Amino acid sequence: MSLSLVQSRALLGLEAANVTVEVHLANGLPSFTLVGLVDVEVKEARERVRCAIQNAGLEFPNNKRITVNLAPADLPKDSGRFDLPIALGILAASGQIDAGRLAGHEFAGELSLSGQLRPVRGALAMALALHTRGIATRLVLPADSAQEAALVPGAEVYGAGHLLDVVRQFLPAGAAPLPEDAGEGGWARVQAAAPGLSALTPDLADVKGHAGAKRALEIAAAGGHSLLMVGPPGSGKSMLAQRFAGLLPKMTVDEALESAAVASLGGRFETGQWMCRPTASPHHTASAVAMVGGGSPPRPGEISLAHHGVLFLDEFPEFSRSALEALREPLETGTITISRAARRYEFPARFQLIAAMNPCPCGWRGSTIKACRCTPDQVTRYQGKLSGPLLDRIDLHIEVPGVSALQLLDAPAGEATEAIRKRAVAARELALARQGKANHALEGSEIDRHAALEPAASRFLHMAATRLGWSARSTHRALKVARTIADLAGSEAIGIEHVAEAVQYRRVLQSVD
Repeated sequence: MSLSLVQSRALLGLEAANVTVEVHLANGLPSFTLVGLVDVEVKEARERVRCAIQNAGLEFPNNKRITVNLAPADLPKDSGRFDLPIALGILAASGQIDAGRLAGHEFAGELSLSGQLRPVRGALAMALALHTRGIATRLVLPADSAQEAALVPGAEVYGAGHLLDVVRQFLPAGAAPLPEDAGEGGWARVQAAAPGLSALTPDLADVKGHAGAKRALEIAAAGGHSLLMVGPPGSGKSMLAQRFAGLLPKMTVDEALESAAVASLGGRFETGQWMCRPTASPHHTASAVAMVGGGSPPRPGEISLAHHGVLFLDEFPEFSRSALEALREPLETGTITISRAARRYEFPARFQLIAAMNPCPCGWRGSTIKACRCTPDQVTRYQGKLSGPLLDRIDLHIEVPGVSALQLLDAPAGEATEAIRKRAVAARELALARQGKANHALEGSEIDRHAALEPAASRFLHMAATRLGWSARSTHRALKVARTIADLAGSEAIGIEHVAEAVQYRRVLQSVD
């Protein structure tokens, strides 16, 4: 048979589009041609596949005109994931394996020159695409990639260490068996490994003092709110942020799959991170593309890698203006769309933003520890790096004052993370039972229905919004925070005390001007 078809998948964001690898052998001037909108990495597969087949002791059809088409032709293909299906297609077209037995399988894997299979990124995204679309097929991957793909419930995943391990499964009836020791790693059905103990997160008990900041973290965790911390250097802002993920509810399997699939696309997934909420902490020199994602083909950025987790931005005003403004839409929608001339790529980006900054360039404005040396103009320019629309989208603004040496050395340990997490989770479950979503996600009429105020509380919020010059968005944000505070207190109604506390969480930058 001179024509064979092998199934694989290309990565387009979290979508793993089906790709059919068509291989045709014909008489004529010997050549090896790859077509189908392939990137440079895929074109280089010609040499890898040729050497892998020959070094594995199999026959490469050097005397044939080989044409490999990766269909559909208008779909971009990148990386070395197509090495294995191309090699199998050549072997099937030359009759060395049974082409009919390849049906019902999908293959992906990069080949070394010796025939060893190397891991590919996005294996979990491939398995998740099959699962969500209800496609029943066997997925054949390198052993390391198969471990992460097997995390998808119901996935039938096989791992192999060498090209010969795969070839041995599809030999024609009556063919001479290959030597058992020819391949390394073997062929095996891979089952999802039992989840190990989650990585231990630092405990909030390590943070001395800062009762107000811990209260704000509890509110943020209970309602899914974003948080901005303002304080002098060394006041504990980073310590608080690094411990925030421990306050969030445990991940569901669906959340863990989405988060892990994004990490797999970026080549950052490790099985030890399974069911652990991610915390992305990009350096303040990160570009807008690094934050939102991009490249050719586009890969997820830091905000997508923080999906269902925490995005911590330290030295908040030091990020480039374009990187900060890129946060505005994902904070509202939970997704990021990267548009190209011929195609749109969508990545999930439902994260909780925790930001930290100094009140001024020197960092000591308002501190009782050291005097500030900044002029009012310098302070204004520094805080002006954060636009009003961006600050509008951050629910909680708190001040984190410096801690004295006496308090740092003599104060007892604070409340543990687990105790705070239980209260936050109970409040979030109350919101989910009432409205089916966290409080920060309430929109439109849902706010009127689920966050109705008592008459006195309504008058107080109206007066505060008028005096502080809040936008409609700021008012709604404060109202949603008040709803979370009421949930933490176990109150069905939102009272004036809940609104008063919520108002205090939107005045920090104004208080340091």
